[in-house]
Amino acid sequence: MEFNVNELLFALWFFLPAGLANAAPVLFNKIPVLQNFNAPLDGKRTFRGKRLFGENKRWRGLVGGTLVGGLIGLLQMFLAWQWHWFNELVGLINYASVFSIVLGALLGAGALIGDAIESFFKRQCNVEPGRSWFPFDQIDYIIGGLLMSALVVRLPWSTYMLILFVWFGAHLLFSFIGYLLSLKDRPI
Repeated sequence: MEFNVNELLFALWFFLPAGLANAAPVLFNKIPVLQNFNAPLDGKRTFRGKRLFGENKRWRGLVGGTLVGGLIGLLQMFLAWQWHWFNELVGLINYASVFSIVLGALLGAGALIGDAIESFFKRQCNVEPGRSWFPFDQIDYIIGGLLMSALVVRLPWSTYMLILFVWFGAHLLFSFIGYLLSLKDRPI
């Protein structure tokens, strides 16, 4: 399966709101003014004696990540207005509309919901909080974001696979960089 440069750029550009939204909760945890906005996403409910999503999944992260996704969509819209040639470069979607903000928010929310769902299964399989569950920790946000974006846009299957491949690799790279910057406890 061969991909051209425009398809690769589209995969990076399309999923950028979700990729950045996925990293947002780590950053929001470091902002002192947001420390009080820390209600757990699962309301501390349990299933089979285990927390649904765990202690690290909070409304602060879901709301913040969704906002980050929408803001990145807004930035994409602004850039598409400024550089009309950009829409031709990334193809498939017209980013020069409010639609890109909605798409960005959906991608961001989907990424974090996918991460929460993976966390549920992680708890049920007795994987310790904070421990990597390879490869599920690396693809949960991608699948969640793509499923949520499918509410408003349909892409070719080959594009979905390219996005999965590209962002899986990007996640490994950025996790390692986050580790080097002391934002994460483990490299993967």
